[in-house]
Amino acid sequence: MKTGKKKSFSQILHDYLHSNRSIGITLLVCTAVSLTLANLDFTQGWYQYFWHRTFDGTMSHHTHLGWFVLPNSPEIFINDFLMAVFFFLAGMEIKREFVTGELSSIRQSLLPMVAAVGGMLMPAILFALTAKGSAYMQGWAIPTATDIAFTLGVISLLGRNVPAGLKIFVTALAIIDDLGAILVIAIFYGGALQWGYLLLVLMTVGILMLLNKRGFRFGWLHILLGLIMWYGMFNSGIHATVAGVIFALLVPVPLLHRFEEMIHIPVYFLILPAFALANTDLVLPEHPIQALSGPLSTGIMLGLVIGKPLGIALSCYFLVSRKWAQLPTGVNWYKLIGAGMLAGIGFTMSIFISALAFNGGEAEDIAKISVLVASLLAMVIGYFWLKMEKSNFMGANLPFITAGNPSLIHLAGAAPFSR
Repeated sequence: MKTGKKKSFSQILHDYLHSNRSIGITLLVCTAVSLTLANLDFTQGWYQYFWHRTFDGTMSHHTHLGWFVLPNSPEIFINDFLMAVFFFLAGMEIKREFVTGELSSIRQSLLPMVAAVGGMLMPAILFALTAKGSAYMQGWAIPTATDIAFTLGVISLLGRNVPAGLKIFVTALAIIDDLGAILVIAIFYGGALQWGYLLLVLMTVGILMLLNKRGFRFGWLHILLGLIMWYGMFNSGIHATVAGVIFALLVPVPLLHRFEEMIHIPVYFLILPAFALANTDLVLPEHPIQALSGPLSTGIMLGLVIGKPLGIALSCYFLVSRKWAQLPTGVNWYKLIGAGMLAGIGFTMSIFISALAFNGGEAEDIAKISVLVASLLAMVIGYFWLKMEKSNFMGANLPFITAGNPSLIHLAGAAPFSR
């Protein structure tokens, strides 16, 4: 009888922290804990007070500390400062993939790029049609987002049911989706522009570019300038997390991979769990069916559960029918639709946009609860769709499969991304 060598605690911890599925598990646990504490009579009051109490006792988003204007509550600190670090990581991944990775050529990037656009447009359209004439139209971007950590976590659970080509496609799609979300946040969810602070941002960007051009080693001076840039952005009227993306784009290409590895664990096992705890302290409605049947909730759930896979599939069909692109190696239409379903897991990104769109009150709570329900539905449906694939389902008998090459983007030999 063979006895395998037992892993040490440090080995178990290392494996956990470097697994995509661990990220999803951690965020699910944090969300469950937060919802529980927010709905128990003896914990509800202090738990919500902990996250939302303001440092200066006012209801303002900002507080003054001497000459400085800073976040005014733990929740705002997480959403505006710590999430800027998350977007810094996302920005580095976007830059790396476009410069040296799977998005560095038109041939490789066309399918996931168009699919990501379709996967954002269709949910927005469904939401707009559902919420038309209501007071919730500013939430149109909520169902357009994809939580890449959760999506890849579910894909990792499927093992051999998901070929490497599909993992690459989904990761590329989600990275482009992140870029789209960043642009949406920057353009549509800011306040009145403060030109003095914007000038400060531009000055720091200029200095960072000059340092890079002169070959200065990336170090503490760059980090200090990055913090100054964040401060300017926080007070500029553009959401502060955009500073993280701009700073990422100024990181020299040779340093991208090393920096990603440095902050990967803190971002996914400290910052995102803190975000989940602070933003899901939701008091569940007494009549959930009634609360989740309004235009806001319906629009979000339709967008994530139906709009995402529909937009992605139609966009890919548009390309394949014209022979402009090819499917990933080993991927058929059944698997592609399943991947589109998993892309409907909006979770952290959709919750983040919910907070920006409604900024407190009942609408924000309903939006966040709707995101949780829709993300859970997308996760379960997508998982079992891919798990129970039938080889003869959606095969060559369907005319739109045989209309073009059965494979739409060839990424042979490429290794799956990790995030």
